[in-house]
Amino acid sequence: MTDNLYNTYLDILKHELQPALGCTEPIAIAYAAAKAREALGDMPQSIAVSCSGNIIKNVKGVIVPNAGGLRGIEVAATLGVVGGDPTKKLEVLVDVTQEDIRRTKQLVAASYCTCSLADNVPALFIRVVACKGEDQATVTIENSHTNITSIIKNDELLYASLRPTEETTVEEDLRGQLSVSSIIEFAEMVRTEDVQAVLERQIACNEAIAQEGLANNYGIGVGRTLLKRYDASDVRIRARAKAAAGSDARMSGCPMPVVINSGSGNQGITVSLPVIEYAKELNASQEELFRALTVANLVAIHQKKYIGSLSAFCGAVCAATGAASGISYLHGGRLEAISKTIIDTLANVGGIVCDGAKPSCAAKISSALDAAILGFEMGTGEGRAFNDGEGLVKHDVEATIQSFGRVGKDGMRTTDQEILHIMME
Repeated sequence: MTDNLYNTYLDILKHELQPALGCTEPIAIAYAAAKAREALGDMPQSIAVSCSGNIIKNVKGVIVPNAGGLRGIEVAATLGVVGGDPTKKLEVLVDVTQEDIRRTKQLVAASYCTCSLADNVPALFIRVVACKGEDQATVTIENSHTNITSIIKNDELLYASLRPTEETTVEEDLRGQLSVSSIIEFAEMVRTEDVQAVLERQIACNEAIAQEGLANNYGIGVGRTLLKRYDASDVRIRARAKAAAGSDARMSGCPMPVVINSGSGNQGITVSLPVIEYAKELNASQEELFRALTVANLVAIHQKKYIGSLSAFCGAVCAATGAASGISYLHGGRLEAISKTIIDTLANVGGIVCDGAKPSCAAKISSALDAAILGFEMGTGEGRAFNDGEGLVKHDVEATIQSFGRVGKDGMRTTDQEILHIMME
């Protein structure tokens, strides 16, 4: 592996594995709103938010963190204006106060914020217009959750992105250079000190919210139910329960940060916690855990490059497939075993639909991981994989990943639109 490719992979991990407070879609709205107030230079008299359908879908059913149990676009945007700190990006709401929440409730009840669906825009699109008197400030985010493409005050362009997305360089590297074989090669040779900081943060944050989800009553308690109703001594159950519990807490407004993957906290939880739990079961060293997490995270990111940040294809499937790859690595699996694990997982659950961020995401995570662990046990434990031509399975792992990515991005586009129509009825 060349030094350039090695550094590219490090950049991908550092770029993708960022901390975020709560579900990333409402947080991105709060961030845009906080930036709009900053650009306006004063408290707006009103704000207007327009979003892509996928943003609306992922905000509708999830509780906004630090919002006193409130949910919705109006709440996220108004709280961002009232108490958000734009310098903290995806942790924009970390310092809001009870007074901020009280004021937000008043403003939302007074129709301070209006919302609309934006047409003919990227799948991830947010625009916030903040007005006071004759002045107005407009902030636009596109393609990734913190990628501001323009800031305008009145008729003056204060900021314009030089690229259509801050991820352009990373995306080019992903498309041209990420592959399952090169991911494993990188994980084998990476200097652990190069990934230690980013992976230790992922372990600490995601373990903490999982413990919170298991200790307290969030959502309908998918993680707690798994430990109560199944054999909690079985690492397969604990791995699913930990990830589900983290989502239980996160989808119900727990104000603890998680480290995301592919722009999603749920995917960050799903890709990491099962690998961590298996590492404990195997008494793996810290170095072995770091290398396995490197495989897991990059395999998940590799799949998402074909699908995009938001679609009707449930991202928990990609993350669970990554987790199974990391678990395989911990058990000595390398290219052949991990490839079979990926194929067996995608062939099973590569079609769960995303109907927005909400408490039932925890159950989908549990189901995706159940299939992923089965995929690991078939692909790595038994050395068996589904064959070319069986459904969407192709002749090798790369072609299979592309096949399912094509379905997620292109084939499910109409599905995505219909899901949005049903949710907005």
